[in-house]
Amino acid sequence: MTLTALPRSSALVVVDMQQGFTDPVWGTPVDLAGCRSRVRDLVDVFEAAAAPVVVVRHDSHEAGSPLAPDAGGNALFDEIAAVEPAVLVTKSVNSAFLGAPDLNSWLHERGIDTVVVCGIQTNMCVETTARMGGNLGYRVIVPLDATTTFELTGAGASADAATLMRITGINLAGGGFAEVCATADIGF
Repeated sequence: MTLTALPRSSALVVVDMQQGFTDPVWGTPVDLAGCRSRVRDLVDVFEAAAAPVVVVRHDSHEAGSPLAPDAGGNALFDEIAAVEPAVLVTKSVNSAFLGAPDLNSWLHERGIDTVVVCGIQTNMCVETTARMGGNLGYRVIVPLDATTTFELTGAGASADAATLMRITGINLAGGGFAEVCATADIGF
């Protein structure tokens, strides 16, 4: 899919690009290095266009979580920590729209109607943020190759990370929540 140029009323939402996702507790992500590089590419595109970059950080309340505020894994990856975000949203649930400060209000106050969502985990916080953004009326774009996730087991079944990423793309696009594309398709 090739997108037309993004409108000036766009923001990049970088979700949970945190060092704790290298902890073995998660398993092995799909192409974490590539995800990190492509997220940084998106930041560069938005910074060059003087468009806002929103950085989202997950502050887990679970005891022993590598994403807990007092854990080293709560820190952002270096390439995102170096970014001067327009706003830093902290959250303890899946959706960036349920963090602080209130992302929906922040976007509305600035006339932003399009969000590009990227980061970690594809099928968790990225997908939940994208779905909620779609429900709130935003045009949501997810460059799937600028996300990553891990194998998941539940309800007596499991799926590998690549399958979960593919299914997330189907859910978002097929469900009308978001446009799914590649990082190379994003531009102003």
